[in-house]
Amino acid sequence: MKKILLLCMSVLLTFGVTAQETEAGEKRAKTEKAKKALLAKEKKEKAKKVAEVAKAKKEATEKKEAAKAKVAKEKIAAKAKVAEKKAKETKEEADKIKASKEKASKAKATAKAKAEKAKESKASATGTAKATATKTEAKAKTAATKAETKVKKKTPAEIQEDIKETPASKAAEKKVADKVTGTYKGRKVFTGPRGGRYYINKNGNKTYIGDDK
Repeated sequence: MKKILLLCMSVLLTFGVTAQETEAGEKRAKTEKAKKALLAKEKKEKAKKVAEVAKAKKEATEKKEAAKAKVAKEKIAAKAKVAEKKAKETKEEADKIKASKEKASKAKATAKAKAEKAKESKASATGTAKATATKTEAKAKTAATKAETKVKKKTPAEIQEDIKETPASKAAEKKVADKVTGTYKGRKVFTGPRGGRYYINKNGNKTYIGDDK
């Protein structure tokens, strides 16, 4: 009987120890699992943090590069603007010089044309004056010749009759504006603006005589 009791107690004790070991094993397994999960979570979070830092660093670098590119672009644009302005000013200056030269050339051509025109006008005026003088001289000579012819045609008796002083001749002599340049048979001789020489006859009219009288 005692043996049976001892056997039962031994079996119960064995079961109790086995159960305790099993429970302890399960507990250890749970602890290990929780520890591994915690390590994995920490690793994941660390990796995430590293990725975020890398991303932020990349974004900062890109932002910095973009700012540099923008500044460089603005500098290039400013230089191009300055160059364009300078080119425009240079062109305007060249256009001004060109316009000034053209104006000077035009003024020179105008002055030359005026000088030539004045020269032609002077030559024409000189020619006209000479022609007029020649014509006037020819007319005067013709008139003198006619007068002389008329005088030659008169007989001495007719001339003596013609030079008689009368009230008509006296009145006409007072109205004569020409200069007295001599006398002819006692009568005053006048010289006209064209060179013709004459006296006032008895009828108060002009009678021309030759230069030799």
